[in-house]
Amino acid sequence: MVAASQIEQPMRMTEAEYLQFEENSDTKHEFVNGEIIAMTGASWKHGAICTNLSIAIGRQLINKDCMLFAGDLRLKVVSTVSYRYPDVMVICGEPEFVDKRVDTISNPILIIEVQSPSTELIDRNPKLREYRQLDTVQEYLLVTQNEARIERFLRQDTDSWLYTETVGLENNIALPSIGCVIALSDVYNKLTLDSDSEEST
Repeated sequence: MVAASQIEQPMRMTEAEYLQFEENSDTKHEFVNGEIIAMTGASWKHGAICTNLSIAIGRQLINKDCMLFAGDLRLKVVSTVSYRYPDVMVICGEPEFVDKRVDTISNPILIIEVQSPSTELIDRNPKLREYRQLDTVQEYLLVTQNEARIERFLRQDTDSWLYTETVGLENNIALPSIGCVIALSDVYNKLTLDSDSEEST
């Protein structure tokens, strides 16, 4: 998600209080362990990558029973009672709305976070732990902003995930969970990267 930071005076709320607070707020907030975390604005590069991902993946889902959502749809992780706003989610089949709220779901199959320096540790640690606890999630991607690099965590079974890394604009990455393949040149289309690597593992 877009860079997340604690608001100046950290607030704690119950889950019900958070949902009411969020409905009346002009900005988005995540909810983790009772703490409210304000979401800061996205950079131009972050927004461009999210748009490119949406185009590259979305056009391959036209004839599939899957839909892509970028940014605004909220995700509830029931096991940890956390609410997140992933950058990109793909849901296959019917969405499972939480408590009949059409703004909150619990069953993505693919989650993508576009990393920034301020979110990298959150994206690859607490969020990774939370997302792995969702039975429906089969893949989690971490997309780097300043170089052509995508890390993938692919579910093997209940307790095992396969990690791979794809680097370089000339390479593609397969997304088995939704039967798609995306080119890194499409993900980083029209962007100037700080460093370009030609390696892929």
